Amino acid sequence: MAPTKFGVGQSVMRKEDDPLIRGKGRYTDDYAPQASAHALVLRSPHANATFTLDAAAARQLPGVLAILTAEDVKELGGLPCLFNLPDKPFVGPDYPILAGGEVRHVGDAVAFVVADTLAHARDAIEAVAVEWTPRPAAIGAGHAIKPGAPQVWPQFPGNVLFDAAIGDKAAAEAAFAKAHAVAEIKIVNPRIVTNYMETRAAVCEYDAKRDHFTLTIGSQGSHRLRDILCQNVLKIPTDKMRVICPDVGGGFGTKLFPYREYALLAVAAKKIGKPIRWTADRSDHFVGDSQGRDNITVARMALAEDGKFLGMDVDLIADLGGYLSTFGPYVPYGGVGMLPGLYDIKAFHCRIRTVFTHTVPVDAYRGAGRPEAAYVIERLVDACARKLGMSPDAVRRKNFIAPRVLPYTTATGKVYDSGDFAAHLKRAMEVGEWKDFGKRAKAAKKHGLVRGIGLASYVEVCGTMGEETAKVVLDPDGDITVLIGSQSSGQGHQTAYAQIVAEQFGVPPERVRVIQGDTDKVATGLGTGGSASIPSGGVSVQRATHQLSEQLRDVAADALETSAADLEIADGVIRIAGTDRSISFADLAKRPGVDPSKLNASAAFSSADGTYPNGTHLVEIELDPATGKIRIVNYVIVDDFGVTLNPLLLAGQVHGGTMQGIGQALMEQAVYDAADGQLVTGTFMDYALPRAADGAPIVFETHNVPCTTNPMGVKGAGEAGAIGSCPAVVNAIIDALWREYRIDHIDMPATPERVWMAIREHARQHNL
Repeated sequence: MAPTKFGVGQSVMRKEDDPLIRGKGRYTDDYAPQASAHALVLRSPHANATFTLDAAAARQLPGVLAILTAEDVKELGGLPCLFNLPDKPFVGPDYPILAGGEVRHVGDAVAFVVADTLAHARDAIEAVAVEWTPRPAAIGAGHAIKPGAPQVWPQFPGNVLFDAAIGDKAAAEAAFAKAHAVAEIKIVNPRIVTNYMETRAAVCEYDAKRDHFTLTIGSQGSHRLRDILCQNVLKIPTDKMRVICPDVGGGFGTKLFPYREYALLAVAAKKIGKPIRWTADRSDHFVGDSQGRDNITVARMALAEDGKFLGMDVDLIADLGGYLSTFGPYVPYGGVGMLPGLYDIKAFHCRIRTVFTHTVPVDAYRGAGRPEAAYVIERLVDACARKLGMSPDAVRRKNFIAPRVLPYTTATGKVYDSGDFAAHLKRAMEVGEWKDFGKRAKAAKKHGLVRGIGLASYVEVCGTMGEETAKVVLDPDGDITVLIGSQSSGQGHQTAYAQIVAEQFGVPPERVRVIQGDTDKVATGLGTGGSASIPSGGVSVQRATHQLSEQLRDVAADALETSAADLEIADGVIRIAGTDRSISFADLAKRPGVDPSKLNASAAFSSADGTYPNGTHLVEIELDPATGKIRIVNYVIVDDFGVTLNPLLLAGQVHGGTMQGIGQALMEQAVYDAADGQLVTGTFMDYALPRAADGAPIVFETHNVPCTTNPMGVKGAGEAGAIGSCPAVVNAIIDALWREYRIDHIDMPATPERVWMAIREHARQHNL
């Protein structure tokens, strides 16, 4: 049996960190093939404009090797949208590799310049002559659907891609008809810029003899990206391209998608016969990479006199930007499925409209629809408590789905398999000293400060990306290699998968090598997204490792002249139980005549049901009414992740996601000028990111109930922190504003200016 110090459930230190902290990480921009050329993208300065372009003079400049325009790539396919409605399919607009004659957001790509040096490429960008005819822009989904708003696409009147409904409208109307009271909120979930540490980068090499491309790229998955580029855009067989993903410095969903630059690099590399490097600067990122969130939601809850939820009705408007990104329309549509949250709501209806605007396309960003859903339901539940004069914890306990009725099918068709929702709420309140909050609030008031305390009990669905396959190989030196199609961008896959192997073989993590992100070495892969790497990939690794262990027992049984049933595996050797007779993995791998197929095993796993991590975030804040500044003074999280694979990795994921949520709640927002569509917050001078001081020490615990639909019992954890944090922080802020001023609403981000103005407006209205 494997030694527990390395196995599942243990706090094994991250094995991938040593080279990274020593500066030996290898990111895409570190890769520089000899005689590489450099590429830049010419982007539109206008949100909505027609244009003519003349690159003749620029092509004659020193060092310029190629300039691609729409005419040069007209044979390519556009970037595809991989989602459609199940009942009313739509035909989306073209997403061209380079815009030709018309642009639809600031940053829209109109030319691709390649030169021998970056300086020469910059000169050429400046020399491309473009005549622009700007037009009015549709900015903000609420504005874009109004009569007379500028049209993004002529074939979509009113800028609406689809107007769909989910749930039972008649049942919801009946619930509201008999309601004792109705709680209602209108909230904005602001647009977010991902801002990972490593901007996107790619290097493309073309082998003319083989008519073959090698694309080295910082991505969340090599196989899906290769398949889309080859099949949909370049229209070549997939065996004509190898995609390699080295170290990746953050992804959060945004690096999962194909982007224009990757196809342009391939076309240009073939054209000039040289490797080409492209690295986005931070300005490229702000206007060239997909953005996140951006919903306007009106939500209502029908309430019985005793506080029970009778029905829920939602009107959701989602901004998609100027084009349809890979999963763009799915994010709000799929997120609707989680709107009932952890509550027993029998009647549910949601109208969902997806809207084009003259802005950067929107797609999945850490949580992809589930944070938006959790924010709506948890804000609404607090509104229900205020409406009925109940405490926020009491109204939650009143309406939580009880453990005894699990598995429970929600009104949107989700099947929650396991959990004890009241238990993690109770524990969070104990750790957060909820009962003594009044004393702390009084003490703060003596110093002119206002305290608030808030809850959010969230649930999400994850692990539904599809089938992931893992191959586990015994190497000649006795070490183990895992080949898998997921892609780490900071999660700690090297360590996590090594622990699963250690559970079977007893080898320390240092003896397990994990290969990801190379389509020539790894046969298939989903990539990493939707918190699926461990719920799907981990199960695949576990099953492949178990299969390999059985095969090695058979080989060892022949070598030791015994029965496989008498053998045990530990410390990298196979021995006859109760004796000192054994054979090492290395000797087993080199044993003459051994069947090579016995030295590796593959397994696949796919979860159609998904897993449902859930938990409670408790936040206590202190508000300075003189400045509007918010300070988080206490943060408690109690989560149910089914089974914890590695407590250290888990805490890191939860802390990171929580800080991203704090950033959205307090300071992050992509702001576009309503008149001309300029991204006002286009640099770090204007777009604020959270620093360590903006958070608080997080007390994190788990109250795990194993998942019944996952063989390992895990529920997925990578996005959970970003899902529970926003509503908890904002509920705490509103609690403070309500206690002191009877202000019951504020939208994210709750900046000092926004909080101060809310207090001043309250004073004005009440002549204070």
